[in-house]
Amino acid sequence: MTKQLLETGPEQAEHSPASPKEVMAAVIAHDLNDGEWVEVGANLPVARAGALLAHLTHGPNMTVMLAMTKAYLRDEPVLEEYEFITDVRAMRWAEAYYRHDQLLSAQRRRANGVFYCGGVQIDRFGNSNLIGVGEDYRKLDFRGPGPIGTTNATAQSGRWHLITTSHSPRVLVDRVDFISALGYGRGEPNHRKRVGLTNPGPSSIITPLCVFDFDPRTRAARLASVHPGVAVSEVVARTGFDFTVPDEIRETAGPSATELEILRNRIDRGGALA
Repeated sequence: MTKQLLETGPEQAEHSPASPKEVMAAVIAHDLNDGEWVEVGANLPVARAGALLAHLTHGPNMTVMLAMTKAYLRDEPVLEEYEFITDVRAMRWAEAYYRHDQLLSAQRRRANGVFYCGGVQIDRFGNSNLIGVGEDYRKLDFRGPGPIGTTNATAQSGRWHLITTSHSPRVLVDRVDFISALGYGRGEPNHRKRVGLTNPGPSSIITPLCVFDFDPRTRAARLASVHPGVAVSEVVARTGFDFTVPDEIRETAGPSATELEILRNRIDRGGALA
């Protein structure tokens, strides 16, 4: 069946088109609303850029959590990068600092918090694995960084998304080897509610090629949009799980010319998104 590609979204810059990571940052920014509590983990430049882009463009009242600090950054001309969650360079912007136990009990996190979760593996039901790859957890073929706090953040935030900068069958798998952040299990009805999780589960998987959302009936991944210049056939070839392809596939709305200028000149001067 012929797939109809529908163009939507802001006008792209006429020169130096947006990179895949810049498109991903725009997807994140366009989803966020003013007043939300947004947490960005350690060494996640795409999620950080997306949250900051939303804050600088349409979210003056967002609570932006960078390296455990609450920051107001709209008046900062350039936002220098930091690498680790304990990097003191982020402290220069701090309005407040939260201990880990304070984050766990923060009511705003539960009410209108948004979180972005990565994974060395992500499967078709939105489960994430940051533990490692292999059949035996005592002798992994590849050891990941561990859950790092994603187990708590994905359970306690009001809504959350999965994100990966590597779209490959190695990362996007049919079934993760271990679960560090629970999505929809194997698609069982009301699975999250039965295990005591109160939020509805992951909203999307954001990759350098496309955005997946989840079928509300089966809880399995389905293709929501493809990024500019990406064919559906490429997404299929580079994904390790089966997914639904609707008859009409829209093109992902990338950054506008103004957003691209902000990304490159204020948020990502070091070129992490290039």
